[in-house]
Amino acid sequence: MAAIRPRSTVSAWQPPVTGIAEVFHARFTEHAYPAHVHDTWALMILDGGRVDFALDGERHRVGVSDQVILLPPGVAHDGRTVNGTGFRKRVLYLETSVLPERLAGAAVDAPLPAGPALRERVHGLHLALAERDPFEAQSRLAFVAERLHGWLAGHAAELPGPGPGAAPGAKVAVRLRELLDARVAEGITLAEASAELGLHPTHLIRSFGAAYGLPPHAYLTARRVALARRLLLAGVRPAEAAVAAGFYDQAHLTRHFGRHVGISPARFARSGRL
Repeated sequence: MAAIRPRSTVSAWQPPVTGIAEVFHARFTEHAYPAHVHDTWALMILDGGRVDFALDGERHRVGVSDQVILLPPGVAHDGRTVNGTGFRKRVLYLETSVLPERLAGAAVDAPLPAGPALRERVHGLHLALAERDPFEAQSRLAFVAERLHGWLAGHAAELPGPGPGAAPGAKVAVRLRELLDARVAEGITLAEASAELGLHPTHLIRSFGAAYGLPPHAYLTARRVALARRLLLAGVRPAEAAVAAGFYDQAHLTRHFGRHVGISPARFARSGRL
């Protein structure tokens, strides 16, 4: 008889700690995240298995080690299990008040801060969060942030903003992203965006893809899933969270949520109440 593979599990919650948007613990036996972006930093440690991910088009493969994984906001990335072995991970989604977004370029160049001291501090922060001790967690977060700042400061490259010398396509992409960010829930049609920005739809799509590594509709879907996550952890029912986040109905949310998070919205919501 074939062995029964363990079920994927997730535990997620919003801690009462300024600067941490979400704590996410997961075990996946097999899963592949689509290319997506976050508006937060994702700070990850692995407790088992291996994970393969692409950040800004460059692939990385990481197993259990002294390394942590730091994924910056606004940069496309994916992730998947390796050879069916699965992985166990713990992730902190950090607000840009903890690490400024201007350091994203340094993280793209060096997304794998190494060293047992940093990993141990991240582990200790997770323990404090699991014990629901906000004061200890705030103290531990300060030391983690200090080390991450030091790591990123050691890598000079930063993503330039769309200044006067930036390519026209980059400026177009930023303008479209700002438009999408302002209308995550209500949405916008491509025709409306084209009229708003005074540019042809295909030019918008090509410019956005070149700048961010994914098409505008995939970016908007990822932002809606992120909004649904926050609503679910705040106690909003899945059907209501779906509509509030811009999805047609709960089934529409469930389809995208499973691809982006690995479980259904209902299971995710329950995990925050455990």
